[in-house]
Amino acid sequence: MPPAEQVYAENLALKEEVEELRAQVAWFQRQMFAGGRSEKLPGDTPLQTKLGLPETTPAEPKRQVITYERRTPAPEQRPIAAEVFAHLPVQETVEILPAEVQAEPAAFEKIGEERTFEVDLVPPKLVKREIVRPKFRRKAVRDQAPVIAPAPPRPAVGGYAAAGLIAYVVISKYQHHLPLYRQEVMSAQWGAVLSRKTMADWVRIAADWAEPIYKLMLADLLRSHYLQCDETPVKFLDPDEKGRGALQGYLWVVSQPGGDVVFDWRLTRRHGELTGLLTDDYTGLMQSDGYEAYGAYARSHPGVVWLGCWAHARRKFFEAQSDHPRIAKAALRLIGRMYQREREWDERQLPAGERTKERLKPEGLARTMDSLRRLALWARQWVRPKSTLGKACDYLLGQWEPLVTHLYHGESRLDNNLVENAVRPSCIGKKNWLFIGHPEAGQRSAILYSLIVSCQRHGKDPLAYLKDLLTRLPRMTNQDDLRQLTPLLWQPASI
Repeated sequence: MPPAEQVYAENLALKEEVEELRAQVAWFQRQMFAGGRSEKLPGDTPLQTKLGLPETTPAEPKRQVITYERRTPAPEQRPIAAEVFAHLPVQETVEILPAEVQAEPAAFEKIGEERTFEVDLVPPKLVKREIVRPKFRRKAVRDQAPVIAPAPPRPAVGGYAAAGLIAYVVISKYQHHLPLYRQEVMSAQWGAVLSRKTMADWVRIAADWAEPIYKLMLADLLRSHYLQCDETPVKFLDPDEKGRGALQGYLWVVSQPGGDVVFDWRLTRRHGELTGLLTDDYTGLMQSDGYEAYGAYARSHPGVVWLGCWAHARRKFFEAQSDHPRIAKAALRLIGRMYQREREWDERQLPAGERTKERLKPEGLARTMDSLRRLALWARQWVRPKSTLGKACDYLLGQWEPLVTHLYHGESRLDNNLVENAVRPSCIGKKNWLFIGHPEAGQRSAILYSLIVSCQRHGKDPLAYLKDLLTRLPRMTNQDDLRQLTPLLWQPASI
């Protein structure tokens, strides 16, 4: 390349880099110094001045008088306490007699009463359940061996932990995000100190018992013809990799709307892990974000149709509003129009076939998607590729085929939000327990997350479910049907 052309190319590259860095600085300034994002004390020097950055003083907005009529909102209806707590059992009834009646009980007669209530909280406490098994021998044949009832089966064979205690420890860690070392400290207030090593053994025991249920859940999902997939990184420690600190593993997630949620632990995020999870036999719809592993899996499996996530595309245009508001907001309006149509069809409870026909109509989604694509192609010619709007357009156009495929499959949802919401508890949890202590513990966490998150999706109490599971499974045999114990089908025992 001639020197002049080389200098010109380097100049263009530097200008692109400067614009990108300016956009990043502007974004950070908005996050740090925008009005309402921080508190300022009298006499404080603005932080941006200390850093040598220009102060971001918002311009005085133009004032205009706008008159309009609006309906007065109805006063807020607070829930009635008697209705909110009607299901709570009464543990104690306290009768309060007037002092006059206590002094002369014979002089008064009862003509009625007033009842109120108060709600209290009983902290967790450890209790012992004593199990007595009397021994007997035959009076007539005293040399025969004594008879005694068999010991009731427990989830921890030979241990002292009941199903309820193990379930409570597991739920505290995986639903309420309490690491075992915190539970160890808290257990002293329960009545006795439980070591974190013992509780880690209970977590392993719970996962071992639940593994057959977990495999049934995964098999049922793979037999369906619509999966939503995602993955999230999780740190873990490997004793064989001393000196390297925490390594990166991944929880892969598969689910379907209205079905169970299944997590799977993998040490990497490479493309082959998806094949190991879904196997080569899966056929049907597979919805995900733009990670190329999903596209590669779909291309190598002819029976799989890859669907994209419109929420991811929308998110990128949302982030571009501050730099290119007119174009970004036009794209957001078009995407919002599609979601509005979907909500209308949801209210009408359209079956999949009818929804496909509606989507393909010009007034359905087809014309809106085409307008959005033409907008992105036009905008792409006028903005920098590395700008927020350029990245949004690139993502949309690069994912266009899986995004537009929704037109032909009415059973699909436009976005992957359901499975991403299912991942959220594990993301909150890892901020508390930070990492998984051993690679083998990763799959145990995946099993227990699968049960707990599935219960939450189906509106069932995870603690009651896990306690019932750990009570019933030790009493069952290989011939018993376990399918009724999956979170989707499980029903609490009638009282």
